[in-house]
Amino acid sequence: MGWLKTIATELWGLFVEDGRYALTIVVWLALVWLALPRLDLGRGWNAVILAIGLLLILLEGTLRGARRGRG
Repeated sequence: MGWLKTIATELWGLFVEDGRYALTIVVWLALVWLALPRLDLGRGWNAVILAIGLLLILLEGTLRGARRGRG
């Protein structure tokens, strides 16, 4: 049963513990949802901008986690 607790702890950490990461994603999605229709760049560019923003958020969170793991 120890493995079950380990899995539950990892899932909790993945989805809940890093609230700043989740909040950043929600804020980015809200900004994209509000701003991109007004910019009228076309659907293809909207997808590219959304993806680039999410990738940058992922990169920042990964680098922050790596720094935290070293200490």
